[in-house]
Amino acid sequence: MTASLPSTSAPLAPFLPFSKPTIDEDTIAMVGEVLRSGWLTNGGPKVSLFEQQLSTYFGGRPVRCFNSGTCTMEIALRIAGIGPGDEVITTPISWVATANVILEVGATPVFADIDPVTRNIDLDKLEAAITPRTRAIIPVYLAGLPVDMDRLYAIAAKHGLRVVEDAAQAFGSTWNGQRIGAIGDMVSFSFQVNKNLTTGEGGCLVLNTQEEAVLAEKYRLQGVTRSGVDGIDVDVLGGKYNMTDIAAAIGLGQMKTIDAVTAHRESLAHHYFDCFGPDFEARTGARLPLPAFGTSNWHLFQIILPDTGPTARADFMRRLKDEHNVGSGFHYAAIHLFTMYRKLGFHEGMFPESERIGRLTVTLPLFYAMSSADVERVVGAVNAVLSTKLSTAVPAK
Repeated sequence: MTASLPSTSAPLAPFLPFSKPTIDEDTIAMVGEVLRSGWLTNGGPKVSLFEQQLSTYFGGRPVRCFNSGTCTMEIALRIAGIGPGDEVITTPISWVATANVILEVGATPVFADIDPVTRNIDLDKLEAAITPRTRAIIPVYLAGLPVDMDRLYAIAAKHGLRVVEDAAQAFGSTWNGQRIGAIGDMVSFSFQVNKNLTTGEGGCLVLNTQEEAVLAEKYRLQGVTRSGVDGIDVDVLGGKYNMTDIAAAIGLGQMKTIDAVTAHRESLAHHYFDCFGPDFEARTGARLPLPAFGTSNWHLFQIILPDTGPTARADFMRRLKDEHNVGSGFHYAAIHLFTMYRKLGFHEGMFPESERIGRLTVTLPLFYAMSSADVERVVGAVNAVLSTKLSTAVPAK
């Protein structure tokens, strides 16, 4: 009987995901209180309190909570009166929901390519895309970085357009020292599980007036208006979009630490830049994000890989996981190249910057529970993988 030789390779460190929520024990206890209360869903006290705290956070503006950060954008478009025959301009680099909600209200999505540095919608191209049918703009704040808000709203005012800000990733971001959500037109946030502030699933819409808030409430729950003990009426077509008290309890717990979360994420981003060093692009061919400290909430830390072939990103992500046990993601694929949007007439070559970024972007780990040592581990793994050639094979069809 021959004894097996010991392995010469060191065991991998524990898996490091690209995102991980932090839920403290006080929040877990609050959820337990909600479960024991028997009031779990619509119109509960935790939702009301959460909306009040969010309103205060956004400078006293009306805020309504929902069960996703997708329906918030659809409802904002409905409040703005957007429908069939109207065009809405947005970016191809976002989660597909940003464009899907335009189709949901019967309007036509119009894409404008992105700026290669900010990776947000290029405002020059946005303005060039405006036609007599344009009624609204949906800018997306990728990774938490806002667009130039002053210029965005100057364009909107010049052409008489509504703005629905897809600030899904931008809770805690700022523009000229003002919180995103405290300024602007209608602003949509997501509280999905990997966001800086999470309710598991959920979102909120920041509005301009109490009249808009009342209309949002109608759209949130089947268009219903109640009066007195038993009065009920329906005068608009609503849906089932209400936030539960369970989700709101999680949100209330998250609000207690959001400033600390934002500060820590910024410190981790600083450490990423320090560890990658000023020669990273020259050394690897990859690109770091814009160092927008004091503006971005650093929801994501994304690098752009060198364009070495159609399988470069898949090879990079696979090796990061298999060789270093480090997770990663990509945010996002270019929307206009999805089959459903191709059927609407979109095709390759229309938005080259979006197509390039959508093919080469990689999201590295960044979350509240991470340490500086975790950042150093990720940087070491990225450097190791990029020190050898990424796959250039053409995927089999």
